[in-house]
Amino acid sequence: MIKKQMRLVANVVTAALMGLGALLLAILPAGAQNLSGLDVYRVISQAVQEAAVRGRPATIAVTDRVGNVLAVYQMSGASPTVTVTSGRTIGTGIDGLAGVVPSTMAVISKAVTGSYLSSSGNAFSSRTASQIVQQHFNPGEAFAPAGPLSGVQFSQLPCSDLNRRYFNNASPVPPDQFRGPKRSPLGLSADPGGLPLYKGGVVVGGIGVIADGIYGLDANVSDVDADIDEIIAVAGSSGYAPPADIVASRITVEGKSLRFADVDARALASNPGVAPAVAPSGFIAVTGYWDGAIIAGQTYGVSASGIRPVNPVTDGPGYANVAAIAGFNPLLLVSGADAPYFPVIAGAVNSGQSLTSEEVSAIIGHALRVSSRTRSQIRRPLQSIAQITATVVDAEGRVLGQARSSDGPLFGIDVSLQKARTAAFMSRQSAAANLENPGVFPVINVTANALNGLIPGHVYFVPNYVDVMRAVIGPQSLSNGTAYTARAVGNLSRPFYPDGVDTNGSGPLTRPLQFWSPFSTGLQLDLVVSNLVNHILFVRNLNLDVTGDGQGDFDPDGDGAVNDTGFGCTPVVSSSSGLNPLANGMQIFAGSSPIYKNGVLVGGIGVSGDGIDQDDMVAFLGLHNASVGLGTGVSHAPSAIRSDQVLPYGVRLRYANCPFSPFVGSREQNVCEGK
Repeated sequence: MIKKQMRLVANVVTAALMGLGALLLAILPAGAQNLSGLDVYRVISQAVQEAAVRGRPATIAVTDRVGNVLAVYQMSGASPTVTVTSGRTIGTGIDGLAGVVPSTMAVISKAVTGSYLSSSGNAFSSRTASQIVQQHFNPGEAFAPAGPLSGVQFSQLPCSDLNRRYFNNASPVPPDQFRGPKRSPLGLSADPGGLPLYKGGVVVGGIGVIADGIYGLDANVSDVDADIDEIIAVAGSSGYAPPADIVASRITVEGKSLRFADVDARALASNPGVAPAVAPSGFIAVTGYWDGAIIAGQTYGVSASGIRPVNPVTDGPGYANVAAIAGFNPLLLVSGADAPYFPVIAGAVNSGQSLTSEEVSAIIGHALRVSSRTRSQIRRPLQSIAQITATVVDAEGRVLGQARSSDGPLFGIDVSLQKARTAAFMSRQSAAANLENPGVFPVINVTANALNGLIPGHVYFVPNYVDVMRAVIGPQSLSNGTAYTARAVGNLSRPFYPDGVDTNGSGPLTRPLQFWSPFSTGLQLDLVVSNLVNHILFVRNLNLDVTGDGQGDFDPDGDGAVNDTGFGCTPVVSSSSGLNPLANGMQIFAGSSPIYKNGVLVGGIGVSGDGIDQDDMVAFLGLHNASVGLGTGVSHAPSAIRSDQVLPYGVRLRYANCPFSPFVGSREQNVCEGK
């Protein structure tokens, strides 16, 4: 009865919103920092009108800032699926996947991208994402390093143990149902047509559009595109555009201007201000994301959004210490009971050493304190302070604590955890054994067979990355305790090594360029591809038989429905604890350090949010400053075992990279030297 009443109320609300028509579409409430139901309906109707005028049926999604799906609309005649492609014939990864991925998954991913990459100091889009994840930065620029956020596309994954889930038809409503951050069906998107939505200068959500049937990227940033997805998204975002001074085109990285959109309102064929009501039949439910009734977005920064300021009195001494050391009150994730989602806890014991809760809070607090002095890379106005998320894990990948600046981009919540886990996992003496666990590559190969059957000409092969690493670095690689940062792992995961030297071959953790694309990154994707494909099949309830035994392989409990991916993105299992040390996937761009105590690996710190060199420095100095203050043996890795002592192909790896003149109001230089 409760379930029926909930559904009835939702349907009545949706019908009422639709019946108000064009008159209410002109109303834009001022001051509120969330999307109302009327806002959502207006965004959808504006986008639908532009698509209709152009004769290009589209699928459209709107999310709030923390990733809740507020509406999905599919026009009559719109393609129900998309083709995933980099524009080249790759034959590996998910590149070339056609006729399988629902358009609804693509547009949700694009909307989440616009929302999660943006803040009150920067407005980034899926076009911006495209520019910073390819083999060169800028794309098409020979002998340039890879995009600074290469690999970020495989964050916010649907299988993560961090990102929340939407429970369809739940009764009673789970307390976390509308809390964030929410998962993204395909990770972050590099396909233009995903834009952030703003109210009063504050990011409140995102819009994603697919009308061309392609889920791809922009391989050439030297021209100006008339991308139909982006044009329709611009129409939808009319009245909700970001302040002009913070759009990506006003922000430079390495002296290069970023891209926001190749079109603006002048390219529209319709007048968004007079968009008519849309057909109610176009609103379609998406399994695992939205039940078909328009909802309002959450207001970021309050408990209902899942992210709120630390309460030093009720959130425990760990977060009180974080706030005291940081010098300001940071934000944290909270559960439905309004308690810390990741309470500050002690780490597991490794060779007699472990992080105490006091040490965890000190490391996070000092990282935030460093960030509060750091000159931002991606924020406007110039001289703004960096806004980040800092996460600490133990050597098994267990989250020991996490806190963030108030306006850090949302993507950094998941990415900081990925970075921390990557540093801890790759520095373990058991890393090779974990990767060679019998449950790892056979699982991947089942998915590879599925993809090979779904994509004509697709030949998904899975290298033994441990063997490749040992051939390149030495026979004890990944078992000798070398300390790796996310920057070092990223160096090894680029299609050229050293990064940007086009005449050289690939790093040992990725694939040669002819088999590489942002949809096929090597080990990073291979470890999560099983769950990613499983999730696509879950949304479609498509149970494939890829082993040839006459039984579907994606309904293990035999209940007639393809299972969701559950918690844990990778099939890597720690033999000592049974925990998954890479439960939300690995990350391959800079911003982390492994943590040692009296010379023993005990964890990792990851930082994300405001430029990769800034992330590197905040993680590096935060750990160093905490170690000085604590005096308990917590420290960086001994210099003799750091990855910058390793020479793959005779070229030295990197460990950390700190920016020039990093602090606002200071002339300090070389701030990481000798630490």
